[in-house]
Amino acid sequence: MPDITLTLPQTFLLLVTVLIVILAGAGYLLALMAGKDETIRQMKSAHNKLMRSFNELDEQAKLIVRTDLELNKAHEELDKRLNGLNALQRTSRQISQALNENEIYQKLRPSLFDELGFTRVLVASLEKDQTMRPRVTIGFDAPQAGTMLTQLLGDEHFKTALAESHTFSSINVSRKTKEKLVAIFEAEHFVLSPILTQNGCIGFVFTGNRTTAPAVTQGDEELIAILASQIGQSIENAQLFEKVFRSSQELEIKVKERTKQLAMALEQVKEISQKKTEFISAVSHELRTPLTSIKGYAAILMTGKIGEIPAAVKERLAKINTHSDNLVELINNLLDIARIESGRVEMKFGLHSVRPVVDNVVDLLSPQISGKNIQLNVNIPPAVEKFYVDVSQAERIFINLISNAIKFTPKKGAITVSASSAQGRDTITFSVSDTGIGIAEDDIKKLFDEFYRVENEINQNVKGTGLGLTLAKNIVEAHRGKIWVNSQPGTGTTFTFTLPASQKAYDDMGGGRQK
Repeated sequence: MPDITLTLPQTFLLLVTVLIVILAGAGYLLALMAGKDETIRQMKSAHNKLMRSFNELDEQAKLIVRTDLELNKAHEELDKRLNGLNALQRTSRQISQALNENEIYQKLRPSLFDELGFTRVLVASLEKDQTMRPRVTIGFDAPQAGTMLTQLLGDEHFKTALAESHTFSSINVSRKTKEKLVAIFEAEHFVLSPILTQNGCIGFVFTGNRTTAPAVTQGDEELIAILASQIGQSIENAQLFEKVFRSSQELEIKVKERTKQLAMALEQVKEISQKKTEFISAVSHELRTPLTSIKGYAAILMTGKIGEIPAAVKERLAKINTHSDNLVELINNLLDIARIESGRVEMKFGLHSVRPVVDNVVDLLSPQISGKNIQLNVNIPPAVEKFYVDVSQAERIFINLISNAIKFTPKKGAITVSASSAQGRDTITFSVSDTGIGIAEDDIKKLFDEFYRVENEINQNVKGTGLGLTLAKNIVEAHRGKIWVNSQPGTGTTFTFTLPASQKAYDDMGGGRQK
């Protein structure tokens, strides 16, 4: 037997029909059998009651049928919206990953609009010259799309609606507007939503169907508005990405150009520095020969071997000798700086005990220290045993720094020479501190420049070359170390520098062993 399944409304109508037939038959039989008017009256009254009950049941049946139809329609609408939202979600993920505007429009495939239930689609963008450019066309060919856009741009109401960012459809526009759009797009049912960014409207999305298709709903209108919003946001993000990308490229080009300029400037500086070094070296060599002669002749005259020299002349010869010594020291410092900078100096590296080197320098400078009654403290812990240096050059570092401290430390002041070695590090940190007059911050920046002398009362009364700290810095850097200074006016000064404790440390600090 075939399987017959009845819905609830159908079952209810069938029962009502059977009941009517039974009641009608019963009324007929009773009328025939009863002979009395009273019986007929009673039967008619009962019949009327049954008919009223039937009418009430019929109205309820109709209400149930209408409710069922409305529920089915609502269910279909919900299914349609759910499918549309799923399709929009997939498309949204795709267009959000697009990096340019053309790629975004390419992601709007026919399958999306098919799932949304539309057969006629036109997505257009507003160009810089205020013309409309078709981006996506479904159900239209290119000439049709061009004609439609021309007609739309000629309609002031349409342009006003876009400018005011209105979404309109065949269920919410005026009859006149609907007739215009139906005539342009040949679609009885439609939704048209603007594509918006922070700069305003940049295009629109039109979706529609012909007369035979179901009418659009408010849900359709909302879905198309969401799609247009997603397109606008994705285009805005792509434009921002493109702007950042272009800025990055421009910055990269500028960096390359500036790097090239800096490299050229560095080469020029190196060339100038090399020429300066060569000039200083040449001039120093040229000055050394006549200075040696001057110093020699002055010494011969002072001995009286050529003849007796008056006291006044001897005094002046002594000054010549003293100034010659100062000039020789200046020339020697210049030569040493030039040799170190050019890499021509011969550095004899080796492991040497730290304490004897420092003690030797202290012993050498003890007359100057005693002359100003300065207290000298040497704090070198037993753990600091050896360092890997050219010992003669290392002594010059201590000589220059301690001499500088003596010069600027008042009588009965204090100078401290200390050393430390951090655990796990193969370098030694030395410091020379004094309780002198200190140095201003602006002067600290220039302290290691050649010939730079701080303007103070001591420097005005004591002559100097301004090369001692420069030489110390060059020697420290030749050992791959670093040197720096901390000072404030009136609180003293501390010079700190590092030297390697082993050949491995020296190699790790960036240098190969010099022969």
